[in-house]
Amino acid sequence: MGLPLSQTPFDADAYLAWEAGQVEKSEYVAGEVFAMVGVRRVHATVALNIGAALREHLRGSPCLPFIADMKLRVASADAFFYPDVMVTCDERDRRADLFVEQPQLIVEVLSDSTAAYDRGAKFVAYRQIAALQEYVLIDIDARRIEVFRRQPGNEWLLHDYAGEPACHLESVQLTLPMETVFEDVDTGEIQT
Repeated sequence: MGLPLSQTPFDADAYLAWEAGQVEKSEYVAGEVFAMVGVRRVHATVALNIGAALREHLRGSPCLPFIADMKLRVASADAFFYPDVMVTCDERDRRADLFVEQPQLIVEVLSDSTAAYDRGAKFVAYRQIAALQEYVLIDIDARRIEVFRRQPGNEWLLHDYAGEPACHLESVQLTLPMETVFEDVDTGEIQT
């Protein structure tokens, strides 16, 4: 996460009105607005691979996957984010126009500039979403997928899929082969 765009605090409604007129996307956290940075080709490729696999798997179900351009509102954290991929099965989110609030799965593809934030403050905010069952972090360079699953008592259990042939997403009952997740990602081209 970078520096805030403005020193003037916004409230959530002012942020939504302001962002509607902007060319670039920005996230909102507790009155501050942060510009989104561009991503590497491999980041966008992995996010699309996962989104496409989820779309195919969830077709005909009440669940909808979204990639990158749909906002997520975490009201209890006074925040709006743009997760790389998320899935909601909540009827209220199916009718939503600007943002969803009840995802059961969120996926973030890590980058050097956002990894600490995705693992830290963003995960703290995401854990406030009662519907959230899994939070997935993808490290392209390490070919690692970390799946955090909510357990009874609001405990989070890590399933680390490093060196595994596939990862399992319980929240949507999907087993994703690693070759699907990392399809069209040439490790020789990865640059940080």
